[in-house]
Amino acid sequence: MYPMDTIEVFQRLTIALAIGLLIGLERGWQAREEAEGERAAGLRTHALSALLGAVWGAIALPLGAGGLTALGLAFAAFGGAITLFRYRETAHEATYGATTVVAAMLAFALGAFAVLGDKEAAAAAGVAATGLLALKGVLHAFVQRVTWAELRSGLVLLVMTFVLLPLLPRRAIDPFGAVNPFEIWLMTIMIAVISFVGYVAVRLVGERRGVVAAGLAGGLASSTAVTLAMGRLAREQPSRVALTAAGALLADAALSPRLLAVLAFIDARFAWRLAPALGAAALVFAAGGAWLFWWASERFAGESRLEIRNPLDLADVLKFGALLSLIMVLSKIATSAAGSAGAYWLAALSGLADVDAISLSMVRLGRFEIGPEAAARAVLLAVAVNTASKAALGWIAGGAAMGLRLALVSGLALAAGWAAFLLVPA
Repeated sequence: MYPMDTIEVFQRLTIALAIGLLIGLERGWQAREEAEGERAAGLRTHALSALLGAVWGAIALPLGAGGLTALGLAFAAFGGAITLFRYRETAHEATYGATTVVAAMLAFALGAFAVLGDKEAAAAAGVAATGLLALKGVLHAFVQRVTWAELRSGLVLLVMTFVLLPLLPRRAIDPFGAVNPFEIWLMTIMIAVISFVGYVAVRLVGERRGVVAAGLAGGLASSTAVTLAMGRLAREQPSRVALTAAGALLADAALSPRLLAVLAFIDARFAWRLAPALGAAALVFAAGGAWLFWWASERFAGESRLEIRNPLDLADVLKFGALLSLIMVLSKIATSAAGSAGAYWLAALSGLADVDAISLSMVRLGRFEIGPEAAARAVLLAVAVNTASKAALGWIAGGAAMGLRLALVSGLALAAGWAAFLLVPA
């Protein structure tokens, strides 16, 4: 007895045909300039290939192991035939390429899978395959633009996530109960991912990007780096001080959403408590940057560029992991010795260099040691110190005109953030 009724068989055959038509539509469009009879496989061939695979799947289904063997032989024969025709085509055109062969074989396989397996998964795979085929130009352009350092960074991120992370112990290994290797490495990965996204955004905008894109995207990678770079440009081109200050302020505006995204991944309620304060500060920074940009009334068109270093350098990743471990241990010691006051002192000192590590440490302390309210205040203190230090760096790098603008807007942003934290109930 056949294991499916007629309606279900019809549905699965229809899905298989749709998969073949979708793949064939893309292949046919790519070869639309070729004359009839000069294409090894186009719209109809791919559609029929998927339907052929589905029919063989329907034949094999009730026959058990023997049917699957027959299906395998049919797939091998089909693959040999399509390879032969594609070989004749490439020999005639003196070209190379196996994409059409793989696409046809994939259409056959997905057609069989639509009958024998999960039809929704088969349909999704067909859409994904068509998307990859259609993105040929984009993917090739991406490969041309990507550098070896960037490719290596992506591989480092994959190794960090899928090779090293599962191997780490998920318990504290130090006498203070503060260093959990799995949690620390997971947080390190999150920071690396978000920073790398900002770096890629800067790369995609282009070398002569506007100050708005540079500030916002660069702020995702390192707002401190953006402030220093803009300060250098302000000193080199004093007439553009308002424009460069706008870029630095927009980088500060991007810090809050980035920090909230990291904290929300660990503890959504803790992030929600900080959202009004960080959001208000980000709005003031964005408004100040936008006003300075409008007031400057000109586009950044100088020869100098904003250079953001690749944030996924392995040494930098390991340094951040070590810093995070150190801060977690110090946080544990400080809160054990002085309670929330110790956390505040540590947050103020940590904010001079980095806000991510101390913020992630406070998530854990807020759960088990000092309470979420004190932990939230510590994070805001670190952000305030970090903001003030960046204003000072901008002053040193770009001069008084740059520093005064940064200090004024930073002061307003911190005041707005603190007011929002006090006024919005926990």
